[in-house]
Amino acid sequence: MLETPQNPQKPLWLVIMRLLRWHKPEGRLILMIPALWAVFLAAAGQPPIPLVAVIICGSIATSAAGCVVNDLWDRDIDTQVERTRDRPLAARTLSIQVGIIVGVIALICAAIMAFYLNPLSFWLSVAAVPVIVLYPGAKRVFPIPQLVLSLAWGFAVLISWSAVTANLSTPTWLLWAATVLWTLGFDTIYAMSDREDDKRIGVNSSAIFFGKYSPIAIGIFFIGTMIFLGATAFLTHLNLAFWITLTIATIAWTGQIIRLQNPKIANTEYGKMFRQNVWIGFLILLGIIIGFQ
Repeated sequence: MLETPQNPQKPLWLVIMRLLRWHKPEGRLILMIPALWAVFLAAAGQPPIPLVAVIICGSIATSAAGCVVNDLWDRDIDTQVERTRDRPLAARTLSIQVGIIVGVIALICAAIMAFYLNPLSFWLSVAAVPVIVLYPGAKRVFPIPQLVLSLAWGFAVLISWSAVTANLSTPTWLLWAATVLWTLGFDTIYAMSDREDDKRIGVNSSAIFFGKYSPIAIGIFFIGTMIFLGATAFLTHLNLAFWITLTIATIAWTGQIIRLQNPKIANTEYGKMFRQNVWIGFLILLGIIIGFQ
C-alpha cells in the first residue's frame, strides 16, 4: 500500500524544493565552492566555460541527490530534532515514493553531467556515489560521521581538477586536504546546534565526539585548511591577491573560534557561522581567480 503524505496543503513543487533544500541555498553553494576552487586552480584561472557550467550543474544535482538520500535515511530521526522536524519526509508532507523518484532524477542529472567529463573524472564521480549514499548511515555507527561527509566533499576537488588535467598532482591532494579539513570545521560547527537532540536520540556527531574540546578541534581544522590552501597557492604560483583573501579568511575563522569559546553562545549562532563559511569560500575563490592575473 502506498504511503500517503499528510497535510499536503503546499503545492508539490514547493515541497520538493524544500526536500532539495533549495530554500536554503548556502548548503548547495558550499559544496560547489571546492569544485570551483579546483577547476580554476587546475586551469590557471581560465577554465573552459562549458566545463565550469558542468561543474556547477553537477554540484547542484549531486547535492540534491544527497539531500534526498539523507532525508530517506533520517525521516524517523528528523522528527525528533528541532532543526529538522519540518523536513518533508519527516513531516510526511511528501511520500517516500515521491522522494525516491526525485532522488533518482537528481542522480540521473548528475550522471548526465559526469558523461561530459574525461574517463578519470567520470570514474571518480562513480566512486563518490557510495560515500554520498552511506554518509547518512555513518552517524549510527561511526563516532565522527562528519569525516565521511568531508571525504564526500573531497571528491568535488578530485573530480573537478582531473576534469581539466586528466590527472591528479601534488597540488590536487593539497587542495583535497584543505577541503576535507574545512568541511570538518564548518560541519562540526553546524553539528553543535544539534548536540542535545543527537545525544537524546543516540546518534553520533563530531560535536559530541569532541565535546567541550570542539572549539579547539575546529580551530585545528581551520588552521590545517589555511596551511594546505597556502601550500597549494605556493605550488600553483598565485600572486599577492590570493594571500590577501586567505588572510581575511583566516581572520574570519579566528573570529569564529573566539565566538565558539563563549559558554553562553546562542544556538542560532552556529547556523550563522556555517553560512559565514559560504562567503569565506567564495572570497578564497575570488583570490584564486585574480591570483592568476
